[in-house]
Amino acid sequence: MNITYKSNNNVVYSCKYHVVWCPKYRRKILTNGIDTRLKELLLEYAANISVDIMEMEIMPDHVHILMEVAPQFGIHKAV
Repeated sequence: MNITYKSNNNVVYSCKYHVVWCPKYRRKILTNGIDTRLKELLLEYAANISVDIMEMEIMPDHVHILMEVAPQFGIHKAV
């Protein structure tokens, strides 16, 4: 496995987070174009806050995202 490190001021980091969330009661609503639009919105928002989305999978009842976040920014702001 090839691990890449990023640097920021005097910090070298590789902070990757696996985030999963689902709609209320895990209803299967992420279909029929909603999944495509959600992916577009998430990629656009991540670009605005300088978060790298490494992988994303949208299932009908939940979303998986593997993202890399700078330690100074924090995962709580990205989510």
